[in-house]
Amino acid sequence: MLQQLTFPLYRHFLLKRKIFVSCCRQTAAMSSLLINQPEYSWLKDLGLKEENEGVYSGTWGGKGEVVTSYCPATNAPIARVKQATLEEYNETVKKAKAAWQIWADIPAPKRGEIVRQIGDALRKKIKLLGHLESLEMGKILVEGVGEVQEYVDICDYAVGLSRIIGGPILPSERPGHALIEQWNPVGLVGIITAFNFPVAVYGWNNALALICGNVCLWKGAPTTSLTSVAVTKIVAQVLEHNNLPGAICSLTCGGADIGNAIAKDERVDLVSFTGSTNVGKQVALKVQERFGRKLLELGGNNAIIVFEDADLSLVTPSVLFAAVGTAGQRCTTARRLFLHESIHDEIVEKLSKAYAQVRIGDPCEPDTLCGPLHTKQAVEMYLSAVEQAKCEGGTVVCGGKVIDRPGNFVEPTIMTGLAHDSAIVHKETFAPILYVIKFKTEEEAFAWNNEVKQGLSSSIFTKDLGRIFRWLGPKGSDCGLVNVNIPTSGAEIGGAFGGEKHTGGGRESGSDSWKHYMRRSTCTINYSKDLPLAQGIKFQ
Repeated sequence: MLQQLTFPLYRHFLLKRKIFVSCCRQTAAMSSLLINQPEYSWLKDLGLKEENEGVYSGTWGGKGEVVTSYCPATNAPIARVKQATLEEYNETVKKAKAAWQIWADIPAPKRGEIVRQIGDALRKKIKLLGHLESLEMGKILVEGVGEVQEYVDICDYAVGLSRIIGGPILPSERPGHALIEQWNPVGLVGIITAFNFPVAVYGWNNALALICGNVCLWKGAPTTSLTSVAVTKIVAQVLEHNNLPGAICSLTCGGADIGNAIAKDERVDLVSFTGSTNVGKQVALKVQERFGRKLLELGGNNAIIVFEDADLSLVTPSVLFAAVGTAGQRCTTARRLFLHESIHDEIVEKLSKAYAQVRIGDPCEPDTLCGPLHTKQAVEMYLSAVEQAKCEGGTVVCGGKVIDRPGNFVEPTIMTGLAHDSAIVHKETFAPILYVIKFKTEEEAFAWNNEVKQGLSSSIFTKDLGRIFRWLGPKGSDCGLVNVNIPTSGAEIGGAFGGEKHTGGGRESGSDSWKHYMRRSTCTINYSKDLPLAQGIKFQ
């Protein structure tokens, strides 16, 4: 038959066949997405679809690479997101800067009212968003919902803050003069967030930045782009309902090219970066090259110290949550456990029994305590760390293996026998691996806590009041989060969150963290008819 066709007809036939095959492949690929399966139809209640636009600046777009988001519990594809091009990024920044002209003129309490509405909108979707977090990031359902609750809580906190932010009126040494500390917004805040807390970290920054009078540009982790899109849709609806520019809360999904553009862009007045220490250092250098502002929340190699007088009934559940929670993928995860030599064996035995009872499985199931690692690469890093620890003299007490099932599941692991200054002990591995080390004295335990490069979270278990206050004092923990008789994880929003040294020095969330998002001016006003100079200087 084909031999009887003319060349134009033959070419037309082949082209139609090629299009048909291509369409069939696309249809098959789309049907394999979880979002098209009946049990995941709830994703559409968040405004998600098969292929989602990953750029928002008042209108939605996305002309860049199409990225597929996967469920780490099965490695099945969930849906796709069209990322931003650099051209779209530049256009988004222009719109955000224009939106700031409107937003900055709105009184702070009125801005607080918008943030209150954002919190209320999140409340209505809290279970759906929490479920999405479990599906896309891999954390267990109660943690996913809890993370969205954290965004809601910081919105509530920011509403009250919107009525009290400001500086003091200071006494002037000159008659007829007033000395005022004035705080103003920095302008555009670029927010780069990590995969492990794709909602809360954005919320910490977004809520405070907004009430301070800033506009926001968000770049989430590429592997949690669906969460970024879903959250932005909720926030955008609030802005649109109040006839405000959507670019006040812009979104540019993307990879390293977009992150690099944010870091180098002089139009971005503050860069808030959450992620690894290595990438954070690169961001910091690029921002510093242009004398920009930066807020860094980087890694943590966190320790728990248990003394011989500790309440042991608190120790096991605290260590279990700190070391196994979120499958060891929190920046505050406990990675080092220092046990007084007199109680070492007893606690290791109790922990081993507790680890054996940890329910590992689908993070969306309500009874699961430990979900998967986020990516296949994380599984490889877990295995590499276990092998390195063995080579350095470590003994696997429990765990140490990949679980033979679909997804990125590994066994929570306890290792003993390593020196406190072993290379692997000083390396932050984003996985549920706990290195248990004996100590003899308070002095060496405190010193070992502080000897790593990071300084995020730390905790001691003791009843000794003197020791507690030494721990809190200048020769105690050098971390930003210093705890007593609680886990290293699970900080409340009312306090400032952040760490020292290679953790970056930034502070987010509560206390006076709002000051990062503002610039300070000392203003002197002469309301007299004279011109006295400070320090009694006479210039006549």
